[in-house]
Amino acid sequence: MKIKPEQLNTFLQKGLQTKQLPPIFVVSGDEPLLSQEATDDIRSAARQLGYNERETFDIDGRFDWNHVFNETNALSLFADKKILELRITNGKPGDKGSKALCELCENLNDTNLILVVLPKLEKSSYQSKWMKTLEAHGAHIQVWPVSSQQLPRWIGQRLQQQGINANTEAVNILADRVEGNLLAAMQEINKLTLLSLEGKVDADIMSTVVADSARYNLFSFVDKVLEGDAESAARALRGLENEGTDPLALLWAITRELRTLNKASQAVALGEQKDRALKNSGVWDKRIPLFRKALGRLSPAHLRMLIHQAGAIDRGVKGLRKADFWSEITTLVLSFAGSQTLHPKNIKLLLQA
Repeated sequence: MKIKPEQLNTFLQKGLQTKQLPPIFVVSGDEPLLSQEATDDIRSAARQLGYNERETFDIDGRFDWNHVFNETNALSLFADKKILELRITNGKPGDKGSKALCELCENLNDTNLILVVLPKLEKSSYQSKWMKTLEAHGAHIQVWPVSSQQLPRWIGQRLQQQGINANTEAVNILADRVEGNLLAAMQEINKLTLLSLEGKVDADIMSTVVADSARYNLFSFVDKVLEGDAESAARALRGLENEGTDPLALLWAITRELRTLNKASQAVALGEQKDRALKNSGVWDKRIPLFRKALGRLSPAHLRMLIHQAGAIDRGVKGLRKADFWSEITTLVLSFAGSQTLHPKNIKLLLQA
């Protein structure tokens, strides 16, 4: 079965009342704080039902699964129940691991609770036999990052849980400073709690207390560009530059999305419906709204112009033309995000430079 993260606490409370939890829990996702909280809650509930021992296995392509099977069959010295935590860091158990996970599901017993921890999975993994078998025998909690639109509300809820009443302006300041870094957000919230500010925080206090903890990564950066949030995209780009991000890796991420949009726009021009064109171009269902928004903002001619500009920047980064490539990437990003800084009249100069 699948359980939403916000439903997990209620689900575990019911399990404690009936003194029975599923024999398998799977937690997947690439948001560290939410994954950590979900696994902590599961372990806590399991301990209340007598699972007092815990064995952890870090699994890679060379892992010997006999270690897990030996542990499932071993009797505890004090007859305590055990949590067997399987951390598959790359999200791909491989052929041996897939068979082993299915075998574990077929040989469950009430002395072991299996907790499988995974990163964000590829689409194929959700359709795999091993994942379907795990879900059939247990509970799968899929953790998704908190979007920029959801972040202020998430922060507001966490502040309230800590007994802090912050006005909208203060919440937005914290959201702006941490930009998707939930671990950093919680650190700042805990800091506010320790300062004993009588439970009230306004914009001035928030600005003084919080640090600039924004986590700039390629994935959230690209999402800001697709969304058309030029200001946040430019700010994230500066953060990536300051962190020493390889401009070629950055350019690859931008160009990949441009080519996807260009392919979809060609299909739409031939009469195909937007969502179907995007799906046929390789866009996941969850990301279709982002791409649909960009597709509505960017004409086919504009997309072709951006792809040509990306090619020129690529040559500049590689030293094949004289260029201030970070400045040119900024121009490209702003235009991609909807700020019309790039036009056919000036792209010729860039391409010929």
